[in-house]
Formats: sequence, C-alpha cells, structure tokens
Amino acid sequence: MSSELESQAWFESTFIGFLFRQFATPKPLPPGIRLTDQVAVVTGSNVGIGFEASRHLLSLGLSHLIMGVRSQSKGESAAAQLRKEFPAAAVSVWILDMQSYDSVRAFVDECATLPRLDAVILNAALMNISYRTAATTGHELTMQVNYLSTALLTTLLLPVLKAKKIPGAPRPPVICVVGSDLAYRVDVETRGSLLQHFNTPEGFGQFLWYGRSKVLLTFFLTKLAEFVNPDDVLVNMPNPGTTRGTAFFREFSTLVTKIIAIGQFLIARPAATAATTYLDAALVRGKESHGCFVSDWAIKPYPQFWYTAEGKEFGEKLWEETMEELNFAGASKVIQDMSASR
Repeated sequence: MSSELESQAWFESTFIGFLFRQFATPKPLPPGIRLTDQVAVVTGSNVGIGFEASRHLLSLGLSHLIMGVRSQSKGESAAAQLRKEFPAAAVSVWILDMQSYDSVRAFVDECATLPRLDAVILNAALMNISYRTAATTGHELTMQVNYLSTALLTTLLLPVLKAKKIPGAPRPPVICVVGSDLAYRVDVETRGSLLQHFNTPEGFGQFLWYGRSKVLLTFFLTKLAEFVNPDDVLVNMPNPGTTRGTAFFREFSTLVTKIIAIGQFLIARPAATAATTYLDAALVRGKESHGCFVSDWAIKPYPQFWYTAEGKEFGEKLWEETMEELNFAGASKVIQDMSASR
C-alpha cells in the first residue's frame, strides 16, 4: 500500500470524505467486456445490490450465474426475474446460510463441481437490531455472518478458484469480498481476546457491530492476500457505499426506517449504481487491486488504524484467532497450500 494512500486515510475517515465518496462520479466499464462462457457466484443476490450485480453480469453475457441465498423460495423468485430478462443464461439458486459453518462448507463443495468459476462476489451480510447468537456456533450473529463465515467462505473458495482457472485466460479468477464505509468510522477493542469481545451483549449497537465486523474483515483480507498469488486468484474488497433500494434495514421499526429513508434519499446511491462498484473490482481491476479496498471505482486507503503500530499488532492477533477458530475446516492448510505457489 503506497505512502500516498496512507496519507489520505485521515480524510477518508471524515464526514467530508464520506460525502466525496458518495457523490463520486460512476466510471463506466471499458467497452468490449463480454463474459461469454463464464461462470460467476454472487451471494446475497436475491435482493438489493447483489441482485443488481447479478443483472449487470448477465447483461454482459455471463453464461452461468449461481445465486447463493438463504431462502430457496426467495432465491427462485429473484432468479425467475433474471431468467425472464436473460433467457439465454443459466441461473442457479444454491442455498447458503452464512449463520452455519456446515452450510458454508457444503456451498464450497457445490462450487467445486463446476467446470469453471471465473468470479465470486461475496455480498451477503446483515445488520441486527438486537443482540442474537448463531444457533450452531454461539457467536453473535452479525460477527458470525459478516466476519467469521465470510472469512471461512473466502478461504475455502481459494483453492476452488485456483483449480478452475482457465489456461490462457486474460484474467485470473477473482473473489470480491464486500467491505463498507463504516470501516473508516468505528473503533475496535484491542485488548484481550479480539473475537470474544463480540460474544457478549455489553455495548452492543447494530451500526457499531456491523462496522466492526467490516473492520475485522478488512484486516483479514489484507493479510490473506499476502499468501495468495494474484496470478492464481485475485482478491480485493469493493465498497458499494451507502445505497438505497436494499432490504438492509428490513428489521428496523417503521419510524427508524422512515428516518433512514430520508437520509438515503439525500445521499444514497441507487442499488444498480452501487452494484457497478462490484463489477469494477471483479472485471476491471488487476493485480494493483490485490488485497486492496476498492471504493468509488478507485483504490482507496485502508482505515487509519490499519497503518499504525497498534493496528499491525491487532491484525496479527486477529489472524491468529481467526485461524484458530476456522482450523476445524483446515483453514491454515488451505493458506499454506496457496502460499506455496507465490
């Protein structure tokens, strides 16, 4: 990460920086991009940005779209719209419950059966209004879905993507792990067990926990990229920005939803526009984006904390704790094998 980007990190954490990002002019895709014969996975794709990203990919000639969703009925309803609009493409609905490690592993096993896999966009996330835990793991639900299960899914998909690489293809397979603006504006606890801080309702707040889950994901992704050869699999983190037209606040009260809607009307992007940030990261960005935060159709700094000595120590500790959590699925072995080809 360049010193120039580091020098800009303070600005990105300000409200003015947020507004600059929100009102950045969208950049169109380069002409001539076609996804004929290609296969892509988009999680959380039955609504909002994930659905619009799926539509964009299909409009570019994608041959096979896999929609990773929690609800079969909702997934099929969304898929029916896309099949009607793009009858030449195959649109599959596969179950992926990010609250469950078993579901994550089963989804990866399904991906391994594909003849090829060119792009994965991990868009699924949630924001809980109250403290709840995942039934199968006991972890707080926001952290389970947004961080732990996403980290596991990202890790386990790496060898699948590498194995599905098409010889002579102009681009390597890519996995985009969706980040958030809130990573710039929340703090994290650095003392004690980092993951255990989230397993207590003390201090819980829906925006705070969501933002912290994305901070952790940013640290994880940057470390993960160190072990992955971008010629094997390109790894980056697109940020769609504040977006309207999503189901993100569906659990909030009517009053809160109306207040949020006013703010979104003033500053939020349409979901279709926000989705183009995913396409920019997945189809346009090259090795220069490996391990990077890609926001507003450009590579942006990490949060300020990432650049500090305390941040470096935090990142190493988080990596160790995360690997310990995920080693039941062989996460360390996957990383070791991917690292061997660097």
